[in-house]
Amino acid sequence: MGRLSAELGGTRPPASFAELDAGELVRLAEALEAERARQAEGLNQAAEEALGLVPALARGAVRKVLFR
Repeated sequence: MGRLSAELGGTRPPASFAELDAGELVRLAEALEAERARQAEGLNQAAEEALGLVPALARGAVRKVLFR
């Protein structure tokens, strides 16, 4: 359950997860990791699209402030 705990931000999974076998825990941890990556990509894409609303001359500075 170590990897799953790590994916949950250090939080222990619910006690009922102890009933899952090792393979199921790995699949669950991988699914959480993949979903977080998908969400992060969506947020990055939305931010880049929003930068299209900023005047071209200011985009570099705005990008630097937002994405440090």
